[in-house]
Amino acid sequence: MTQLKKDLMSWSDSLMEFHLPRWEELPNFDLYMDQVITLIEGYLYILSDGKENVLTSAMINNYVKQKLVPKAEKKRYNRMHMAYLIAITVLKQVLTITKVKEGIEYQSNISGLEDAYNMFCEELESSLSTIANQLKNGEGAFQLDSMELRNSAMKFVTISFACKLVAEKMVRLQNSYQEEQEETK
Repeated sequence: MTQLKKDLMSWSDSLMEFHLPRWEELPNFDLYMDQVITLIEGYLYILSDGKENVLTSAMINNYVKQKLVPKAEKKRYNRMHMAYLIAITVLKQVLTITKVKEGIEYQSNISGLEDAYNMFCEELESSLSTIANQLKNGEGAFQLDSMELRNSAMKFVTISFACKLVAEKMVRLQNSYQEEQEETK
């Protein structure tokens, strides 16, 4: 087994163990922005390559200006803010901020913010675990034999693109469906 494959297998173990705090596990007290950033950086360690922060105060301020996140109350952030910021930080890796906002609004309208956030956590963990298992077991598109290692990054990028395309289409269809429902009321 090559060192690349060993490192990938080791990393996939950390994906299988990844856990996002559920709504009830998020701090039940107000925090200042720097505390929020520190906590979210810790929760989302899988996004960090050690070179740049996954969340900054400028990002948070922009999300508030764009009305993705409610404004802090007396410069303090609560559980609701944390849930929004965690979801946005992950989702923006794949979708545009506009699509992230539409998706969060859609899911929150259907199931409420707390349930939508918990579902998001469960789906993310399940997806990461599935991918990690497929990597470890060499299943489906994730067969990493020595002949394909040189092309594996390209394979994963194109799979990611295909999944992103489907996700954007789903957000558009869901929004369209929701608008039709509201018009018929």
